[in-house]
Amino acid sequence: MREVTAGTKAWELFTDDTSVIAARVGGELKDLSHPLSEGDEVEGVAIDSADGRDILRHSTAHVMAQAVQQLFPEAKLGIGPPVTDGFYYDFDVETPFVPEDLAKIETAMRKIVKEGQRFDRRVTTDADAISELAEEPYKIELIGLKGSGRSDDAAEGASVEVGAGELTIYDNVRRNGDVAWSDLCRGPHLPTTKRIPAFKLMRSAAAYWRGDEKNKQLQRIYGTAWETKEALEEHLHRLEEAERRDHRKLGRELDLFSFPDEIGSGLPVFHPRGGVIKREMEDYVRLRHIEEGFEYVGTPHIAKEGLFHTSGHLPYYGEGMFPALDVDGMDYRLKAMNCPMHNLIFDARQRSYRELPLRLFEFGSVYRHEKSGVVHGLTRVRGFAQDDSHSYCTPEQAPGEVKHLLDFMLSVLRDFGLDDFYLELSTRDDSKPDKFVGSDEDWAAATAVLEQVATESGLELVPDPGGAAFYGPKVSVQAKDAIGRTWQMGTVQYDFNQPSPDRFNLTYVAPDGSRQQPVMIHSAKFGSIERFLGVLVEHYAGALPPWLAPVQVQAIPIAERHADYLHDVARRMRTQGLRVEVDDSDDRMQKKIRNAQLQKVPFMMIAGDDDLAAGAVSFRYRDGRQDNGVPLEEAIARVAAAVESREQV
Repeated sequence: MREVTAGTKAWELFTDDTSVIAARVGGELKDLSHPLSEGDEVEGVAIDSADGRDILRHSTAHVMAQAVQQLFPEAKLGIGPPVTDGFYYDFDVETPFVPEDLAKIETAMRKIVKEGQRFDRRVTTDADAISELAEEPYKIELIGLKGSGRSDDAAEGASVEVGAGELTIYDNVRRNGDVAWSDLCRGPHLPTTKRIPAFKLMRSAAAYWRGDEKNKQLQRIYGTAWETKEALEEHLHRLEEAERRDHRKLGRELDLFSFPDEIGSGLPVFHPRGGVIKREMEDYVRLRHIEEGFEYVGTPHIAKEGLFHTSGHLPYYGEGMFPALDVDGMDYRLKAMNCPMHNLIFDARQRSYRELPLRLFEFGSVYRHEKSGVVHGLTRVRGFAQDDSHSYCTPEQAPGEVKHLLDFMLSVLRDFGLDDFYLELSTRDDSKPDKFVGSDEDWAAATAVLEQVATESGLELVPDPGGAAFYGPKVSVQAKDAIGRTWQMGTVQYDFNQPSPDRFNLTYVAPDGSRQQPVMIHSAKFGSIERFLGVLVEHYAGALPPWLAPVQVQAIPIAERHADYLHDVARRMRTQGLRVEVDDSDDRMQKKIRNAQLQKVPFMMIAGDDDLAAGAVSFRYRDGRQDNGVPLEEAIARVAAAVESREQV
């Protein structure tokens, strides 16, 4: 530990560590120019840490905005926060940006970086800031929102601009002392622009001010910034790989699914080959639920609106539901969740403690009114199926049931080839009590159960304050795919709210004959079947393991006279439940092989004169390896074994 006198600047503590670009003082992020006070505890923030990268990216966003206003003086500033792996800044300009504009902006940014302009923080008042920023209407609006106490809810990134407490402006100062540019911002920032090692502008897009479709559409420029040029190159390579794996692109190429305009945004249809994958997933998880003690149920797609008032979803989740439907003069809703209907199944007759835990499961089709800007392929849709389950148990049984569900969920992910994950514990935001229901005691007890079970799993547990559902905390599994991206998969949620007397008033008869309230635990192993399928397609880059592949074997005759032989082979394999197609088109053999490779088929069986004579095939794998003269029975057995074992070929 090193002690310094009050008034020392934070940077003086880190003169020997060039990786430090900011300081954490008393738990709060500060600029390195921050003067220290008596009793301050100081920790350096390295540029390659999560906070360091955010500061780097936010500073780069400021440099980008400065460059934009140099090149386009009429541009009005919106907000410019750091985001995952990058940053953006919104601008009000008369003409949308084009790629040539981004190239000019990037060149101007490099000049600003090279100048080594200093980021200087100064405190101001609302009145002075409004006067200084008179030509920036969006900044003035944010100042007004700060005054109303609503700045944090104004838009993603608004708190980066104005924050809470004192209002601050950052000046970009040249070495001769001239102020090159200024922006309303809470900071912190890098010491100088020269501390920006590597960046790139990626694209521009339209975005509504403060994310509200009723507001004006601005132009958003996205960029990325990293602590080294090597880190930037690695990121760009990951983006290229992600583009190659994009499930929307592969869905078209492999003829798996589509999104017809005639049906509507976010409402996918599965083609026969995609239907095979979806059916295999459903068959697998249905059997697994039965093995794990669940009973299969079914519920309708719509219900009277009052049901969702009882559950609390309309008051607390109403924006996520589609508008009411008039049915015989009564308001009905498309269901956005299955739990209210499962509660009615539980309540259909008197329950005994001997029945608990009672586990109900279904493939429930639900519909959510997602905004058009967030709909994305299969990973963010408006209509989807959940492998949704609800366990009703006593409070004493709850820890064991949560562990059972978590173990079940992790085993499902491993069976699908996802084995790198951590857990996230989502709790309520105590600063926003109106968004959550229940007593402090209920929340504390529920959170303690989830935290204990998650900790005992041995997996990394990451806090997610404020991320809980309105009715209780949850644990979610965050799984990494083949290129290191993290996806939220299944969840386990502890619900003390819906069974309560104020909601569904669910009870069971306890051993002493009294009526007691059960605990309700929500769980979805896939989460959404559609989303999980999209993640799998990207994880495997479309080359799904044999047990999931729509076509497991492509039979390829070398000449027309060999086709009947392979048709007989295909019939034999289909009797064993294997999915086989014979390519008896007029294409040359090499083109047939190429077509099978493009369709990501795991196995090819090629037959010519020698194979017919020997009762064999040439066995070709997806990676290009080939075994010639494989006896037919052995070839069939190889495929069957790979499918049975869920081998990742």
